[in-house]
Amino acid sequence: MPRMNAPQHTPMMQQYLRIKADHPDMLVFYRMGDFYELFFADAEKAARLLDITLTARGASAGEPIKMAGVPYHAVEQYLAKLVKLGESVAVCEQIGDPNTSKGPVERKVTRIVTPGTLTDAALLDDKRDNVLLALWLQDNEIGMAWLALAAGRMRAAMTTRAALNDELERLRPAEVLIADAGAPVLPDSAGFAVKRLPVWQFDAAAARRALTRQFDTHDLTAFGIERLPAAISAAGALIEYARATQGNSIAHVTGLSVEDSATYIGIDPATRRNLEISETIRGEVSPTLLSLFDTCAT
Repeated sequence: MPRMNAPQHTPMMQQYLRIKADHPDMLVFYRMGDFYELFFADAEKAARLLDITLTARGASAGEPIKMAGVPYHAVEQYLAKLVKLGESVAVCEQIGDPNTSKGPVERKVTRIVTPGTLTDAALLDDKRDNVLLALWLQDNEIGMAWLALAAGRMRAAMTTRAALNDELERLRPAEVLIADAGAPVLPDSAGFAVKRLPVWQFDAAAARRALTRQFDTHDLTAFGIERLPAAISAAGALIEYARATQGNSIAHVTGLSVEDSATYIGIDPATRRNLEISETIRGEVSPTLLSLFDTCAT
């Protein structure tokens, strides 16, 4: 990726590089007229993943500008494909008026799409929640908080290192948030995206403030989570991440419920598969126990 502050860059490319610098681990969809364009390494990656054409037009700071683009009217299908591949995308829109702008039209990121924060019904599986999960390791226990953002359902629980894989199999998260240091070890090739956050984003005091602000409460007593500090840390990081990706529009998330392992019987992954509750042994959604009962209609 070219240096952001190179004076030889065109004004538009300087604008793009500033935006890209704020989202280094995401693909940036940069709106230009009727297309979203990707540049440099993003263009190469998108061309490979989406099977779209990679081109090079002109140069900036003496370097060829590699480009790939998708039409704005079809962007959702491309976002869906990228998310299924575990990628995150920052969608950058034109917010200025081209007729009055001096220099590049003003642009900013208006939407961030990650595997665990999808809310568009067209991109979601209508038979399964799209789960965003946060994990925080504390005193050899793991606090968990998870959110089905489209529905606004949020839950929390505690688990152990030994039971973590069973919980991951049960919840089937699309994306997992962990700290960038001291995090629990996750299984390889688990089928979910992993986002590493700075440790400070799991700070207990900050988590309480984030949750009470989100739920508009004085404290967390009513939710039964006060005795689970590790789960509070996970829930705080989760809610802040969801808020950041959605531009603060998560008012429909109004509370959480705590799962207590003493009140239910857990089913290990092997038993769950053998009973074919929600998925057959071959990985199909039917015929299963759930498919026989799932006849609701609206």
